[in-house]
Amino acid sequence: MSERSKATLQALFVLEDLTGVRNATERIRTKDRYVSVSWSFYDLEQKLIYKAKQNESAVIKVDPAYTSQCCPKCGHTEKANRNKKKHLFTCKNCGYQSNDDRIGAMNLYRMGINYLVDSQVPCTVTTE
Repeated sequence: MSERSKATLQALFVLEDLTGVRNATERIRTKDRYVSVSWSFYDLEQKLIYKAKQNESAVIKVDPAYTSQCCPKCGHTEKANRNKKKHLFTCKNCGYQSNDDRIGAMNLYRMGINYLVDSQVPCTVTTE
C-alpha cells in the first residue's frame, strides 16, 4: 500500500492471522469443540476485506504471537502475564491489569497505529 493511499484510508482493520487455528482445536474436548470453532474465521475475513475495499479502507493481518501476553503499558512479554482460565492479564513487570482479550485488542490497535505512522507492523502477513 502506498503512502498516498494510506493517507486517504477511511478505516484500517487489524486482524490476527488465524491460519491453522482449527488445528489448535484438537486439544479441546470434542463436546466443547463446536462452541470454539462454530464460525468461519476465513469467511469473516473475506467479508471484511470486501467491505473495506468498497469503503476506501484496508485490512492487514499480523502474527498473533504474544498479543495477549505483551503489556501495552511497559512492553514486558511473558507467558505468566496471562491467566487464561480467569481471562486476566497481570503484567509481572509493572503490575498493569486488565482482561486478556482487551490486552490483545490494545496490542492490535498499537500495531495498526505503527503501520499508519511508519509502515512498521511486526510480522505482517498480508495487506488487502
